Amino acid sequence: MRTIGKFSCILLILCLCLIAPVMAGTKYMAGSPVLSAYISGTNEFSPGDDVQLSVVIQNTGLNEFKFVQSGIVNVDDLPNTAKFVTVGLNAGSAPLVIKSDPQMLGDLKGGTDANAVFTTKINSDAAAGSYMLLLTINYTYLYQAEQYGIDTIQYTYKQTEESIEIPLKIKSDVSIDVLSAVPEHLNVGTEGYLNLKIKNTGAEDGTKAIVKILRNGNSPIVPTDSSVYIGDFPSGSTAECRYKVSIASDAERQTYPVDVVVVYRNNEGDFVTSRSDTVGIPVGGKVDFMIISPPAEMNPGNKKIISVEYKNTGETTIYSAQSRISAVDPFTSNDDIAYLGDLKPGESAIASYEVSVDRSATIKEYGLDSEIRYRDALDNTYLSDTMKVNVKVNSPAGLTAVLSNPIYISIVVAGIIGIVYLVYHYRKK
Repeated sequence: MRTIGKFSCILLILCLCLIAPVMAGTKYMAGSPVLSAYISGTNEFSPGDDVQLSVVIQNTGLNEFKFVQSGIVNVDDLPNTAKFVTVGLNAGSAPLVIKSDPQMLGDLKGGTDANAVFTTKINSDAAAGSYMLLLTINYTYLYQAEQYGIDTIQYTYKQTEESIEIPLKIKSDVSIDVLSAVPEHLNVGTEGYLNLKIKNTGAEDGTKAIVKILRNGNSPIVPTDSSVYIGDFPSGSTAECRYKVSIASDAERQTYPVDVVVVYRNNEGDFVTSRSDTVGIPVGGKVDFMIISPPAEMNPGNKKIISVEYKNTGETTIYSAQSRISAVDPFTSNDDIAYLGDLKPGESAIASYEVSVDRSATIKEYGLDSEIRYRDALDNTYLSDTMKVNVKVNSPAGLTAVLSNPIYISIVVAGIIGIVYLVYHYRKK
């Protein structure tokens, strides 16, 4: 019984071996990568655009013949896999600049895709139209796999380069060029005008156009009137615009930027904004004054008219100027305002003030605050920085010293009284 059982087990094992399938390998007789490319999203851009151009590379290659057979060793790569894919983009005749180098994408299996992003700059003067970019793709694929024996395979790879044209469209639009920018009465801390002449260098005929000036970052030039309506703005035409702007008081005498754009209706009926053009605007120095007269001299208890000469040291004419002096203890004044009139750069004018100084004033040099109120060319009123009018209070000398000293006056009065008494007494005798 035990021998029959062992024989049955061996027979069962042999039967199972005969029934079980033999392990088989796969062999591909034909197939290769088939690559195509296109721009992801829109392929329509405007002159002057900075574009991150996303190009999709797709592999639609198939493995056409497949054999499954025992004794075949499976290969590591498939014939339709593009290996070590490198892509580069060339502008060709398109008016743009490709700033990115060729990119390595790795392996691209059949039925998959990969993205390559190229930094691109459309020329600001690019003509509208359709263009073809040239995408160059380099890759390697499994050309042949030859099996020797039951465990050896010889791979043959093939290096391939393909060129694919990718369509790109440049839209027609309004593109501006500022031909001239002429400042008018633009000085630090004041208002003035800016006169612009612009040209439509684009291919689009804009309608209902508005030319706007915009503050550039932290530029001290701030538009007061920022928009001018010019209506139709055909390609190649020019327009002249005038704007009121103000200059910050902390600016310096130099050139500052201003941005210019045009908002217009395009041929599709949409209102769009053109790319900006930046132009430099020269700004004159701050309106300023200085006192060029020497210090006035007074004595304690004195009242006199002092003269102060003011000079316009700025770079622009000021109008209807009035000066004022602030009298503080020990000074007083009932006539502290003087009219200077119009002063061109470098001109001066003299103001006269009636000033009194107290008898108890300390002998020293004092500084009285003085300001000038004036108008600019746009009739705006401004107040100058505070200046110092120097006044020296000196000790009196000579007869003035005698008359201003109470002790001396008492002695003189006593002497006069004595003389009068002696004369009276002499006559009486």
